[in-house]
Amino acid sequence: MKTIATTMDALVLNETNSDLVRTTMIRPAPTSGEVLVRVKASSVNPLDLKIRSGNAAHAKHPLPAILGMDLAGTIEALGAGVTGFAVGDDVYGLTGGAGGLQGSLAHFAAVDASLLAPKPSNLSMREAAALPLVFITAWEGLVDRAKIQLGQSVLVLGGAGGVGHVAVQIARAKGAEVFAVDGAAKADYLMSLGATPIDRNESIDDYIARHTEGKGFDIVYDTVGGTGLDNAFQAVKRFGHVVSALGWGTHALAPLSFKSATYSGVFTLLPLLTGEGCEHHGEIMRQATALADAGKLIPKLDPRTFTLSDVAEAYALIENRQAQGKLVIDIA
Repeated sequence: MKTIATTMDALVLNETNSDLVRTTMIRPAPTSGEVLVRVKASSVNPLDLKIRSGNAAHAKHPLPAILGMDLAGTIEALGAGVTGFAVGDDVYGLTGGAGGLQGSLAHFAAVDASLLAPKPSNLSMREAAALPLVFITAWEGLVDRAKIQLGQSVLVLGGAGGVGHVAVQIARAKGAEVFAVDGAAKADYLMSLGATPIDRNESIDDYIARHTEGKGFDIVYDTVGGTGLDNAFQAVKRFGHVVSALGWGTHALAPLSFKSATYSGVFTLLPLLTGEGCEHHGEIMRQATALADAGKLIPKLDPRTFTLSDVAEAYALIENRQAQGKLVIDIA
């Protein structure tokens, strides 16, 4: 009979702006509705750094805390009442690292089973761990909020970024004509995803005229924030829809209102903070699995590898804007 370790190693943040400390602790046990996952990989997101620095009050993650939001791994044990999963299943999801829920920078995590989905069969654990936060954010914006339709024109601001490159792939899979704004060096990559690249140094008026005959785009997804959202209001067409994952600033709504266009915000952490919508996140991850298994979704990973021993190096790459794709930590 297979035995499960009674202790585990995890990286713990004891106080803001400090190093994560490798700590041996009691392995969690799954309660009702939870499963115990042996974590194989965890991605790094910019929000992790904001939590570490104390600049993410909206994440409500009290210290000491284990960070890490995305995980991929294997189910080791089932809590009471869990159906649809079995010990030995490979799974992935956005499961913690905020709202006081244990994060994924640990050998094991007891997580709400409704947040999980089967790992895509043709993706590695590393690739799967790169997807949950960015995929859910992109899907909620394009599908849940903007109700993307076949043949629509979609503009993604920051199209080669974490959320952006996934939004491009979802929009393409839905049959939209996709345009993506980013640096000129990202043009070839964006074309490989099926998007028309737009240099971020080109004026908005120029690319609206060139690609839409001056009418604007049906859907604009702002993944940049700040002035990016103002640019989105300018780029959307009459009766179009703007979505932003970073709509936290102060913005003039007149450009949007004069077009009778609509706006939606996406706050991906809500289920982790409130407990509401967990099942929907699991459903979204099943959509990710279907797209990945169909060859329509491939995450872009930074080729460098990290373990629990050198997470600080991965954090530094994010902080210094040197990541060349999603950064993933190999846990086990």
